[in-house]
Amino acid sequence: MPIVTMPKFGMTMEEGTIVRWHRQPGETVQKGEILLEIETDKAIAEVTSEFSGTVIRHLAPIGEKLKYGTPIAEIQ
Repeated sequence: MPIVTMPKFGMTMEEGTIVRWHRQPGETVQKGEILLEIETDKAIAEVTSEFSGTVIRHLAPIGEKLKYGTPIAEIQ
């Protein structure tokens, strides 16, 4: 099962905060579609899905600050 991880935007980014999920558990997403938005120390960025499938569950809630590479969602 594919795992979505907190991406790294730029060389200095160490963590990000989830500000909005565009796809909820049970909804489908295609590769390249916006999955969520994260806030870094510099901006809010849209994160596109690297996988096509159904969002099984979010592994991190909105507002949680996470290090890059942390698992944040499962897609099947």
